[in-house]
Amino acid sequence: MFSSLAFLSSITKPAWAGNLEKALRNAESVDAATLAGEEDFWYYVQQSFTVSPGIINLNNGGVSPAPKTVQDAMKRYYDLSNEAPSYYMWRILDQGREPLRQNLARLAGCDTEEIAINRNSSEGLETVIFGLQLKAGDEVVACKQDYPNMINAYRQREKRDGIKMKWINLELPSEDEDYIVKQYVAAFTSKTKVVHITHIINWNGQIIPVQKIAREAHKRNIEVVVDGAHSFAHFEFKIPDLECDYFASSLHKWLYAPIGSGLLYVKKDKIASLYPLFATSDDPLKADIRKFEALGTRPFFIEQAIGKAVEFHDMLGIERKQKRLHYLKNYWMEKVKDLPGVKLNTSLDPKWGCAIGNIGVTGKKPGELDSVLFHNYKIHVVGIEWENIHGIRVTPNVYTTTKNLDKLVEGIRAFV
Repeated sequence: MFSSLAFLSSITKPAWAGNLEKALRNAESVDAATLAGEEDFWYYVQQSFTVSPGIINLNNGGVSPAPKTVQDAMKRYYDLSNEAPSYYMWRILDQGREPLRQNLARLAGCDTEEIAINRNSSEGLETVIFGLQLKAGDEVVACKQDYPNMINAYRQREKRDGIKMKWINLELPSEDEDYIVKQYVAAFTSKTKVVHITHIINWNGQIIPVQKIAREAHKRNIEVVVDGAHSFAHFEFKIPDLECDYFASSLHKWLYAPIGSGLLYVKKDKIASLYPLFATSDDPLKADIRKFEALGTRPFFIEQAIGKAVEFHDMLGIERKQKRLHYLKNYWMEKVKDLPGVKLNTSLDPKWGCAIGNIGVTGKKPGELDSVLFHNYKIHVVGIEWENIHGIRVTPNVYTTTKNLDKLVEGIRAFV
């Protein structure tokens, strides 16, 4: 008899898996900080991906490629879905959602009943932004360095519902925790109902001290919304550690899940009062996290392949991953920081940054360096011109080699 659970857990191992497994066994006794610079080990991790050798992709902060096991699972589930869509999608693949929810909750360190599975950070955060029961005159504190989709969502509520936005403008990079916290707290008033915090600023990789801001907010009965698009599975933390009420992330960034997958965390006692973005078939104010998954027909093959990304993440380990990503960021930034005119827009301290790095060059537009790197070296980065952050954003990943970054450094030196 066909077993849906057996199907969901089965996937053929590629030929390189034995090599990677051997490398992982050999690395068991090596601490993560030392392993971060062991190129032979990370070579085997690189072989887990199918990235093109014709381009050096250093814009993984936008969307990361998935390991081959994740790609294969998604394609296999897609093929199965097309054999008899309504049967295999609803009666077979959909049965894997609860085990997947449990796995994601384990990674997040929260209750299973606090995790909803959706398509990306924007969907999760806009579920919160449009679902909060705010009225005219209520204030929301947010930051000018937040992600544009979120900024525009709040502006839409401001226009439609008469809420009042209070924008702070951070000078970044910063390693001054008191400075950052005070910027938010100073904006709080008796009318503030919500504070929106971006855990890691996408423009330059600045990590924000969410927990301390959240504590100050809760003293004033202010709800805390956290944009975790770039933080979940990027560096080590658990969502409850942040002491937030709402959190959303895109799993196709640092978990390496299929493109178009995300999660939404809603603290259990907040679920009932939050309206879902899409109408449910019954009470929209029920205390069930699944009401935020009322999307209608969705790509089940994408959703279920998230499970393979979780397995890959567990295999690699968050500490190894975090140390490697930070090592790569500092590797290239250390080599260019003293070049004439180069300005670092990202901290080298692991408390304040991880994989994402941003540099500017005095007298030059970010787009100029972006263009030179691509046309002359086939290096893909992204030029950033947003508020007071101007530079190229460079985002390596676990499959990136130091040889790739040496080529980046060569390009930046030539440009300067």
